[in-house]
Amino acid sequence: MQLEGIYSYYKIKATIVIARKLIKAIITKTVILESNPLVVTSEPLLAERQYEYRFLIEKNYKIIYRYNDPNVKIILVFDCRQNPVKIERFIDSNSTNL
Repeated sequence: MQLEGIYSYYKIKATIVIARKLIKAIITKTVILESNPLVVTSEPLLAERQYEYRFLIEKNYKIIYRYNDPNVKIILVFDCRQNPVKIERFIDSNSTNL
């Protein structure tokens, strides 16, 4: 869902080629999690939560995920140009689904 929004935005504001490249880069970045989900650091804004959240960065996007051996669940693809408080709000408003 979030990737669809990112794609739609860049398709309109830039070009379809740029939109495709960005989405592909975000997805490709997550491939590292298949072999080593603990390779990156914890998300400091969510440190006090019940679960440990970690993140990857691709361009302006923070890919926040949760690891529960053997599963990795992408929680949020967040545009870092926004107010970081929105990360906590997203987690709070979707906590039953995460």
